[in-house]
Amino acid sequence: MSQYQKKVLDNGLKIITCRMPARHSVSLGVWIKVGGRYEDFRNKGISHFLEHLLFKGTKRYTCHQLKESIEGVGGSLNGFTSEELTCYLVKMPGVYLERALSVLSDMVINPTLPKNEIEKEKAVILEELKMYKDLPQSYVYELLDELLWSNQPLGAPIIGTVESVTSINRVALVAFKEKYYTPSNIVISAAGDLEYKKIEEGVVKIFGRLKAKNTGRFLGAKEAQSKAQLKVFAKDTEQTHMALGFRAFRREHPLKHALSMLHIILGANMSSRLFNEIREKKGLAYEIGTLVKRFQDTGAFIVHAGIDNQKINKAIPLILRELEKTKAKLVSEDEFSRAKEFYIGQLRLGLEDTLEHMLWIGETTATLDKIYLLEEIIQEVNRVTRKDIREVACRLFNDDNLNLALIGPLKNKEAKISKLLRLD
Repeated sequence: MSQYQKKVLDNGLKIITCRMPARHSVSLGVWIKVGGRYEDFRNKGISHFLEHLLFKGTKRYTCHQLKESIEGVGGSLNGFTSEELTCYLVKMPGVYLERALSVLSDMVINPTLPKNEIEKEKAVILEELKMYKDLPQSYVYELLDELLWSNQPLGAPIIGTVESVTSINRVALVAFKEKYYTPSNIVISAAGDLEYKKIEEGVVKIFGRLKAKNTGRFLGAKEAQSKAQLKVFAKDTEQTHMALGFRAFRREHPLKHALSMLHIILGANMSSRLFNEIREKKGLAYEIGTLVKRFQDTGAFIVHAGIDNQKINKAIPLILRELEKTKAKLVSEDEFSRAKEFYIGQLRLGLEDTLEHMLWIGETTATLDKIYLLEEIIQEVNRVTRKDIREVACRLFNDDNLNLALIGPLKNKEAKISKLLRLD
């Protein structure tokens, strides 16, 4: 029998499970195919707002009972909202799987959304919004997103704005939930100490009676850019925070694994080029690395760093030079081999954990409607060549795809930075 079991109910809801023998835990997730991209500028942040409110009580559980029923037996209850998905999740001892399903399903189907809690949570989210703006290492990513996808929901913060969050009311929240929290938009994923039949029976009993409905779609990404772009936010900070971004590939692009390996080579660990060159050799930054964002129709490759305020003009050209090297010359055989082993090794280690495995199968089912076997991914990774990595670099690292966001004591320094990017 395959370690993965999948079922699609008549109303469109999908169940995907992975049985992981010899584990004491089980992780369960309820995924809704909705997030920041499905909003407009008037209701920006409503997906995130709704996610918060589902923890405030249901028809069966009070707010305290939701938390205590999971945490009281050693489990953890959480949720998150991304650009394309919302997820409610539990990790707890496997013997309590039925309880986990009961709690999460009632949160998704029967939240009470009391008016007094909406107003309280609105105040909390507005404080959260202020907090992110006070954290330059976080806020710099918002500035970068605005450059990458300007004037569209994908480039606006998931949490929303002061104006949009303030305007959200119970009527809007209920309407949003009824539109998107429908069976055809839901994926139930589970991994760990479980019996598939029990999960299927439980899900069918709870969700099977719900009627299928059509749901909305998000706007496709617009990616027009003719030259490098710069956004500077002057702030009195101890170091300058940088996010350098290039629009990259969609989630299921043929070069997706080559992109991941380029990320490893440039900035995923302490063996990476940027870490060695910028931190170890030059001492220009304490923190520097890269990350990859993947969406249905687009993506981003990002270099992030915290740089000495007095050395920003030196660090930026050096970072750009390292990126250019991956275009000019194939990575070495040794570097290529180590990147490949790191990629496969991290994937193997991650999938040993029930929570990580649940998140993996849940996300791929919700976004791609497919599940990859580990062996399939390893085969795909082993087909990546050094030329593929160079092709990715050549397609990404160009002036007409370069976007730089900076936060720091940079008043009156924008002109110098513009020269570094050849913007003048």
